[in-house]
Amino acid sequence: MSEHQYCPRCASPLDMREIAGRVRRACPDALCGFVHWDNPLPVVAGLVEYRGQILLARNAAWTEGMFALITGFLERDETPEDGIRREIKEETNLDARAISLLGVYEFMRKNELIIAYHAVCDGDIALSEELAEYRLVAPERLRPWRAGTGHAVAEWLRRRSLPIEYVDSARLSIAAD
Repeated sequence: MSEHQYCPRCASPLDMREIAGRVRRACPDALCGFVHWDNPLPVVAGLVEYRGQILLARNAAWTEGMFALITGFLERDETPEDGIRREIKEETNLDARAISLLGVYEFMRKNELIIAYHAVCDGDIALSEELAEYRLVAPERLRPWRAGTGHAVAEWLRRRSLPIEYVDSARLSIAAD
C-alpha cells in the first residue's frame, strides 16, 4: 500500500479503515471524505522495431546489463497510443509509424498496469538523458523475462512463431552467442 500519511485535502493524518471490503488510508474528518484508493498507475510500453531489429534500452538509474522496453507514464488527456508515440520520441528520438496493441499486463510489484504496443519506428536514434545506452537485437535472439514488459515480448515472439525461452530477468534478455 502507498505511503501517504496525510490527507492531501486537509492535511489530517490518515487512518487505516476498511472501505469497500479493503483496508485503505482515509481521512478521519467526515466532512473531507478523502480516501486513498491506491489504484494501479497506467504505464505505456513500446517494443520498438527499428530497421528489422528490436531496440532495448537501459535506464540511467539501472545497473549495467539491464535492458528493457521503452516505457513511461500515461499523461492526462492522452490516449495510450499517443502516450507511447510521445515516450518513444522523447526517449529515443524515433518516430513511430505503425503501432499495434500487444496486450495489457499487471506489474503488481510497482502497482502499475502496463499497456504494451509493438511500434515500427524510423529516424535517427538519439537517447534522452533518462537512458544510458541501447542495444539492437535480432528478433530471433530476443528472450522475454517473467515480469512486467517481458510478457509483451513473449506475446510479440508468439505472434511471429519465434521461440519463447524465458530468462530470469531483463538483464539476460538477449540470447547468448
